[in-house]
Amino acid sequence: MSHPQQSVAKNNTLVPIIIIAGLFFIFGFVTWINGALIPFMKTINELTDAQSYLVASASYISFVVMALPASYILNKIGYRKGMSLGLVIMAIGALVFIPAAEARTYWVFLTGIFIQGIGMTLLQTASNPYITILGPIESGAKRIAIMGIANKTAGALGSLIFGALLLSGIDEVKEKLGTATVAEKGVLLDTMADSVFMPYLIMAIVLFILGILIRKAPLPHVEAIEPEEAVAGKSVKTSIFQFPHLWFGVVALFVYVGAEVIAGDSIISYGISLGFTGEESKHFTAYTLMAMVATYALGVILIPKYLKQKTALIGSALLGIIFSVCILYTTGITSIMFVAALGIANALVWPAIWPLTLEGLGKFTKTASALLIMAISGGAIIPPLYGRMVDANKHELITGGLEKADAMATAATSSYWILIPCYAIILLFAIWGHKIKSWSKTAW
Repeated sequence: MSHPQQSVAKNNTLVPIIIIAGLFFIFGFVTWINGALIPFMKTINELTDAQSYLVASASYISFVVMALPASYILNKIGYRKGMSLGLVIMAIGALVFIPAAEARTYWVFLTGIFIQGIGMTLLQTASNPYITILGPIESGAKRIAIMGIANKTAGALGSLIFGALLLSGIDEVKEKLGTATVAEKGVLLDTMADSVFMPYLIMAIVLFILGILIRKAPLPHVEAIEPEEAVAGKSVKTSIFQFPHLWFGVVALFVYVGAEVIAGDSIISYGISLGFTGEESKHFTAYTLMAMVATYALGVILIPKYLKQKTALIGSALLGIIFSVCILYTTGITSIMFVAALGIANALVWPAIWPLTLEGLGKFTKTASALLIMAISGGAIIPPLYGRMVDANKHELITGGLEKADAMATAATSSYWILIPCYAIILLFAIWGHKIKSWSKTAW
């Protein structure tokens, strides 16, 4: 088993852990405001469900585009400067929202979200492997769970703050839009679009300041060392393609991020489709994230002393399948609570997949980390598939004679079946996939 080469004593890791937790807080805040942005964009730009979920796509597709370049940049300029650059790029993305609101043009909003995603890719590519190898690999999930608490607490705060700023009065606006003239409709939607101006200006200023401050942060240098067999000169691996467990981990992370984004970003729209008001629904993303935070806290306490990373992942995948089935066979607030409960199933998946995938990769750790970051693109692909399924099912039900409101509710609920194969893949990785260290049949 490989262990990280640390250039700092164990008791000196507290400050870097706090700094990296601060970064996880930032991109948690920025990522999880998408739950409020999706219904907001749908209203001001008059979009379909599938189109509105492009908000998630614009954010997460940047991880595919930028992960390997981010790995190259970090190798050139180092972690600290890379993190600083990431924060500045995120600030620029926030500023793009101001002209986007002025023009009320959807593709400009998506451009701003994409630019923020590029900045987050740099932060994620640096911070995830850094925190994983900052201590023993067996407790990697524990450290990442601490990061998760920071990330999802920020996400809950972000969704509540931006839900209040962007979604207050959305029901009245929708009601007025039904009877408004073309000119009145333009005024209503322009006024609503202007509500993004101040929050995104403040966000940009804060990110710029943090980008400057992180340059002086005391982050020690850590690297993963070679596996024992490589040190002994036996069967040294020469390519990233010689690690099947890594590729299985990438697929598992891909479907996980898709499932996590659906659980967090669809729940507000789902509540509205079930007949809850925007005012009531704006709190639902926070329920999902608080469920995750509580489970992260359990992970910090239990891993690795009482609970192995592998066992935590198996339990998480099984809970994901059970809760997904429960969503399909319940209605109203009960069904919404099962979507929120997916936070419990999701919490320890990311913390467990990273160390199980990076174990034994040695000099390939940075490239492997970039591939895992690219897997975040699952959040760009799977949620819009859910949105398309909702649109298609809704159309079919309305054509079949069902009332529009009932068709919306039924279509939104039934489309959650997409989560079941996602959790099944994670379960397979947890039980078997992470053990496959070689393509040789004897390793299977």
